[in-house]
Amino acid sequence: MLFRKNRKRFHKKEQLRTQESQAIDQQTLLSSELDENLQVLRSMYQDCFDVVFRTFLIGGQTKAALVYIEGLSNNAEIDDQVIAPLMSETEGDFCNPYELLEEKLHISKMREIKTLTDCIENISVGHPVLLIQQEVFGLAFGLAKWEKRAIGEPQAESVVRGPREGFVETLGINTALLRRKIKSPALKMKPMTIGRYTSTNIVIAYMEGLADQTLIKEVENRLQRIEIDSVLESGYIEELIEDNPYSPFPQLINTERPDVAAANLLEGRVVILVDGTPFVLIAPISFFSLLQSPEDYYQRYLVSSAIRLLRLVFMGFSLTLPSLYVAVLTYHQEMVPTSLLISVASSREAVPFPALVEALMMEVTFEALREAGVRLPKQVGAAVSIVGALVIGQAAVQAGLVSAPMVIVVAITGVASFMVPHYTQGIALRMLRFPMILLAGSLGLLGVMLGVITIVVHLCTLRSFGIPYLTPIAPMKGNEVKDTLIRAPWWMMNTRPHLTGEFNLYRQSSGQKPDPNKGGEQ
Repeated sequence: MLFRKNRKRFHKKEQLRTQESQAIDQQTLLSSELDENLQVLRSMYQDCFDVVFRTFLIGGQTKAALVYIEGLSNNAEIDDQVIAPLMSETEGDFCNPYELLEEKLHISKMREIKTLTDCIENISVGHPVLLIQQEVFGLAFGLAKWEKRAIGEPQAESVVRGPREGFVETLGINTALLRRKIKSPALKMKPMTIGRYTSTNIVIAYMEGLADQTLIKEVENRLQRIEIDSVLESGYIEELIEDNPYSPFPQLINTERPDVAAANLLEGRVVILVDGTPFVLIAPISFFSLLQSPEDYYQRYLVSSAIRLLRLVFMGFSLTLPSLYVAVLTYHQEMVPTSLLISVASSREAVPFPALVEALMMEVTFEALREAGVRLPKQVGAAVSIVGALVIGQAAVQAGLVSAPMVIVVAITGVASFMVPHYTQGIALRMLRFPMILLAGSLGLLGVMLGVITIVVHLCTLRSFGIPYLTPIAPMKGNEVKDTLIRAPWWMMNTRPHLTGEFNLYRQSSGQKPDPNKGGEQ
């Protein structure tokens, strides 16, 4: 009991001390006494061995200190561009250190700071801060440098045809990748900081004149409402700003491909970039956005349309095939041809479980193998998922635990779920597959239809930042259907698919259809 009281008292003191330090950090202006500023900073960075406090004399006369974090700042540039010029002796009388700073320092990124809050913010991101005796301001230098991953091919989104560069964990590089795609000054980027302790930098990117101002304001409001200790990945943001947090269907797209982000910007959507992760968020979206792949727009429209229709059919298989198999075998055997029914019955003769239990066993096993393959190293994961499925499936059939047709159904369902381009949409279908199987085992085809109707009704009520989830089918927008179930040729898609407004409707001139008879005439 005494231990609990002491622990509560200790935590309360720690909380008060943290609140006091935060209050000092937010409200205190820099003092003209250098020692007072250093004392406050040293107390805030107590037990932080990587924070460097370097004191020296400017021009051999005025005391100054440079504060930076080892590993986040460029040590060579600090020595060459800051400390060495300022420590050099000056000729004649020296009275104004600010004039000496302007004369000696030639750093492109240099700004004046006046509060401890500014000091902490700049030091935390790797910008060294210079504090000077008898001056109520400091200088922050843009000399941040840390190890970062080189631009490479996206790991989570395979590229069949298109750019093979992906976003990285550095926000500045990601914004530059977008600027390389869209060279217009209409591409706007608004910065924001979220996270009480992490102070994660976030950028809202949109196209001025294409994105609706109401949408931009709504995104800003939802982000500003977030009060959280840390934001370590864009998934934190996604979960805190979506319209319906209880829906299995994603209401934002996450991607690590700059071409995908640029294409959505040009359609009037908003892109949210988060420092520390290669995955950016795109809003608003529709159900059909999740069935579209970037390669659909890089290949010829006939191929893209055929693949998109095939993708839609197999998405239905991924959701309903196991439940249809269970419903037919359990309640509706008369729907199966006699020869096929005899074959299936003979294969199930030694199986001790009903079709419902058999389907749930196989689906759970398949999902476990797939998850194991994802978590294991690449060299081992593929072998475990493929060999494990083959060995376990064959052994289960020979042992009489499951039937061969059930293995085929589960295998086709697994392949079908991989045809959905976006991983989050595939997860939603995999989650809904289990209640669909339970409904089929309980009510037969009536249960399957009940489940499908429930899902469709849910999709009709779902919204992404106020946009109906099934647009442009419900509500029907005939002008945009040509880029939904199929992909019309580029020369037919003259209008921009607007989700939030009808301004700036045309994205290309009419009459773009190739015609050899026209030649070069205009």
